[in-house]
Amino acid sequence: MTSQIMYDRLIKIAVVGDIHDQWEAEDGIALQHLDVDLVLFVGDFGNESVEVVRAIAALEIPKAAVFGNHDAWYTATDWGRKKCPYNREQEDWVQQQIDLLGESHVGYQKCDFPEFNLSVVGGRPFSWGGATWKNANFYQERFGVTSFAESTALMVAAAKSAQHDNIIFLGHNGPFGLGDRAEDPCGKDWQPLGGDFGDPDFADAIAQTRAAGKNIPLVTFGHMHHKLRHTHQQLRKAIAVAKRTVYLNAASVPRIVQVESDRQRNFSLVYLQDSTVTQVSLVWLHQNYKIASEQILYQNSSSLMQPV
Repeated sequence: MTSQIMYDRLIKIAVVGDIHDQWEAEDGIALQHLDVDLVLFVGDFGNESVEVVRAIAALEIPKAAVFGNHDAWYTATDWGRKKCPYNREQEDWVQQQIDLLGESHVGYQKCDFPEFNLSVVGGRPFSWGGATWKNANFYQERFGVTSFAESTALMVAAAKSAQHDNIIFLGHNGPFGLGDRAEDPCGKDWQPLGGDFGDPDFADAIAQTRAAGKNIPLVTFGHMHHKLRHTHQQLRKAIAVAKRTVYLNAASVPRIVQVESDRQRNFSLVYLQDSTVTQVSLVWLHQNYKIASEQILYQNSSSLMQPV
């Protein structure tokens, strides 16, 4: 098989939305049944849930992950530190999580996947979202970053250093610019309703990477849950498309539910071929790992990509 044929084959990617401690051994088995090539984690494993991260780090599937705001819940803010259940002078659960994931942690970094002819670049780790620079001391101490501009620069540097021209951006919160309605992928769904709560540094990094000639078929993230806080009549839009890039909010929460005697779990599935996203779906699996339901969120049936 030539390398070109290998690169052009269909790649099946699982994106795991905000976990919030809902990760079980069965999830790893489910990924094997789904026969995915790559799994991406958008963060919020739990409130500094070291054991959840340990279990995910042990997965023997190609993977990349970023951390969410809950992954620094007791460390990044003054109010969080007051609630901290452990002695922060003796333990550092944030660093333990980073160390456990090792090279799979792509926040402000990249991970190359030569077998797929693509690289995954991480957005700002531990993002709370929005247009205000939050948790300044945390970012300065952990990453030497003091502003959105410096944050953007780290993401762009990671993308430019990537081995491949096909880039998947992986963030916790999504980028600014996907809409300002409450139901948009990063829209503010609490009072006062509306407003774009996307990360401006993430948006700038994507734009600069695209301008540098990189192909960005997919940007995926979570943080803003599909279930809207202000209404039960509709769900948040999971998909946006712009400049031949598919943006996927994968935060279908809770991701594990009990349906009578059946324990079901969800994953977002992204199909990538010829450096293009061909389909995105949200699947729920029965406890016997068979598909209970599949919602097609996006299909590219022609050269013109349109959300469905």
